[in-house]
Amino acid sequence: MPQLLSADIVILGSGPGGSALAYALKDSGANVLVVERGGYLPAEPANWDARAVFGEGRYKTTERWFDTVRRRPYRPGNHYWVGGQTKLYGANLQRFRVEDFAGMRHVDGVTPAWPIGYAEMEMYYGQAEALFGVRGEAGIDPTEPPRSTPYPFPAIPHEPAVAELVEALRSQGLHPHPLEMAIDWGEGGCNRDTPCTGCDGFPCYAGGKGDAERQCLRPALASPQVRLLTDTLVRRIKTADGGRRIVAVEALHRGDLVTITGSTFVLACGAVNSPAVLLRSQDAAWPEGVGNRYDQVGRRYMIQNQSALMCVRPLRRTRLTMQKTVGLHDFLFAARGFPYPAGAIQTLGKLTGRMIQSDKPFLPAALLDYLAARSIDWWMTTEELPDSENRVLLGDGGRIEVTWRPNNEAAHRVLLARVKQAMRRAGYPFIFHKRFGIEANAHQCGTLRMGAEPADSVCDPTGRVHGVDNLFVSDASLFPTSTAMAPTLTIAALSLRLGARLAGRM
Repeated sequence: MPQLLSADIVILGSGPGGSALAYALKDSGANVLVVERGGYLPAEPANWDARAVFGEGRYKTTERWFDTVRRRPYRPGNHYWVGGQTKLYGANLQRFRVEDFAGMRHVDGVTPAWPIGYAEMEMYYGQAEALFGVRGEAGIDPTEPPRSTPYPFPAIPHEPAVAELVEALRSQGLHPHPLEMAIDWGEGGCNRDTPCTGCDGFPCYAGGKGDAERQCLRPALASPQVRLLTDTLVRRIKTADGGRRIVAVEALHRGDLVTITGSTFVLACGAVNSPAVLLRSQDAAWPEGVGNRYDQVGRRYMIQNQSALMCVRPLRRTRLTMQKTVGLHDFLFAARGFPYPAGAIQTLGKLTGRMIQSDKPFLPAALLDYLAARSIDWWMTTEELPDSENRVLLGDGGRIEVTWRPNNEAAHRVLLARVKQAMRRAGYPFIFHKRFGIEANAHQCGTLRMGAEPADSVCDPTGRVHGVDNLFVSDASLFPTSTAMAPTLTIAALSLRLGARLAGRM
């Protein structure tokens, strides 16, 4: 391939940010190049093999980052494929709440307000839901924000055991609602005849998951103006005009050095790799890395407080395939006896004995199969507050180093207690809990946060890097706060918003 490539707009990364932006620009008249470090994830029987996916980590990166707090290397939960993390995500696409943009008081402190509000984002949320084909039902969740458009498709119906649980929760005065899911549900897509367990952590062999590659990048590439370069690792970006303008990207394409020039550049590599690119891009104008004049690049790394619950009814099988259809936000802003936000829960893709054994290999397979066949499983998320000392840095040899100390853990413990109580009242007396740590970084965000002042942010409210005229960010590193919600829909909505701006400039 040529050693010099060029485009009007160069997008670095093909996850939900980069792919949604490419979709937004496909009819703009601009020549767009999307650069992805990975290739296409293969459709193969191993997609649904729990031993391959969870036990072997078949689709995870093999690279190691370094945990500076615990002084050890670790294998992060990153997936470098066309479509990014969405190739294995749970397909839950939630809007952030009005309160998330305004900032909130938590037990461990106060989160800052975003420089943009929900009202400005609402139109783009609707566009992102339409683009990803989200299924849901409005008017049930008491925390849901205002919306000007309906869900594109009706919610996925509950299986009998889940429907029974929903009624048991409602009898306690709670408000379970149909989960917002990006799944092509029905004949020809995903349905309960497919032998998978519901998206979480698996690629979709049936092609029914609404991931960024399928929903955004494929239709974008149908335009002759949009190209994709795979297997290309971005090393650094080069500046001119005293650091005010990006003129090129240096990258390795299958081991060979290539240079990519353009008029506008967009970082969409994720909340660890986007700041890493900037930190590697040191020059005379930016001796500490592009955009890092005030030492803000990489700071405020967040991954939320995340746990899984396995709630077991030992004398009755649940017989579930597509379990992931319920959300519960009654504890999102407060919990009984706790006047602070506690968090959100949603049902997981169905756990199986083989999935659990990949994490607990010392437990008998027969026991794990017995428990999984009689359980309903939940995912719990509590907001993590931005802490400037939680950060991404580069260490010896350019290795990625992460400093992360969790906070707001008291709120997560309250959420755990309230969910356990509700599930025991619903007839599930045995509950097993797993807390996830630094390796579980599916919801990573915050390292290039947007704000009005360069002294405490990296990007302005449009996503443009302070001090650079033609460099933008379009991923979760922009987030000033982590919230307790899944981030993907907000990443896509911000990218559609940026796309409208860039298309207007063209």
